[in-house]
Amino acid sequence: MARSRRRKGNTVTIEDVAREAGVSAMTVSRVINGEAVVRENTRALVLAAIERLNYTPNSAARSLAAGDATHLGLLYANPSAAYLGQFLIGALEGARRAGCHLVLEACDHEGAEAQGEATRRFARSNVEGILLPPPLCEAPAVLAEIAAVNLPVVTVAMGRPNGEGINVRIDDFAAARAMTQYLLRLGHRRIGFIRGHPNQTASEERHRGFRAALEEHGLDPAAAPVEQGYFSYRSGIAAAERLLQRPDAPTAIFASNDEMAAATVNVAHRRGLSVPGDLSVVGFDDTPQAVMVWPELTTIRQPVAAMAERAVELLVAAVRETRDGRTPPPLEEVLAFELVERGSAAAP
Repeated sequence: MARSRRRKGNTVTIEDVAREAGVSAMTVSRVINGEAVVRENTRALVLAAIERLNYTPNSAARSLAAGDATHLGLLYANPSAAYLGQFLIGALEGARRAGCHLVLEACDHEGAEAQGEATRRFARSNVEGILLPPPLCEAPAVLAEIAAVNLPVVTVAMGRPNGEGINVRIDDFAAARAMTQYLLRLGHRRIGFIRGHPNQTASEERHRGFRAALEEHGLDPAAAPVEQGYFSYRSGIAAAERLLQRPDAPTAIFASNDEMAAATVNVAHRRGLSVPGDLSVVGFDDTPQAVMVWPELTTIRQPVAAMAERAVELLVAAVRETRDGRTPPPLEEVLAFELVERGSAAAP
């Protein structure tokens, strides 16, 4: 019997029908309201689910399901507060323009199991799509859980997209290459490099750009002093100390983000070094921290807020595609970067 699928004492909801048909609640609502935008095969799936579950919509449920408010999820775990702040500004502006609600959720776990559990809880809430800034944009456990519930997702700053999803980024390789060439043009030959967190391919792309520029100028990339950082201020302090303790200390240090570059300026001042007189320091991102240190940082301007805002626009479009029973097509947008010259770099 059709009624046998209902649990006693429970009312069948529009969400139950959506799960049964494998579509969103909004798609069910559009079928109930007779909207023409739904594909016929999707409409048939929904009507069959309604019959099997013996679902009878009431006016309150229909009103709720047909509401215009879309809830988008932002799952984040970034060690750089400056980067995250800029990202939130762009995401909130994008949501405001689209008339959407943005639901924020922190996922500070590093283990795959804990990341998966946190994502599973979030993905099964009332969000219709998820925005993933770094580093979660490349966390396999996070991406697997989102795929399992078939939610639209837009990643931001994924260094090497797989060509199957929707991603917004800059060309990290080209940007790091341009900054290294800038230091080489100033006359630096002993250039130190502070790598970003190893859990992000953007870190490797920036390191590759650094090495490529050295090689183009006839320098051995393997001989360049390189230290590991983790995109945090504290890791920048430790990396800069190691670089400047070397017998043949670099005359310039290129840090993979502004936070680590600001930390490097701090270490230089503590050691009695003039920036840029004794040591040039450059960063990456052009977050507000770049102009909160003295001297202000020469850096790569990554349009973080604009990337987040564009990602929200793409996610809204993907949600609409999914509501209509279509699979959002893969897309990669590469935004322009800019080398911003300030006072932290000069000739050696």
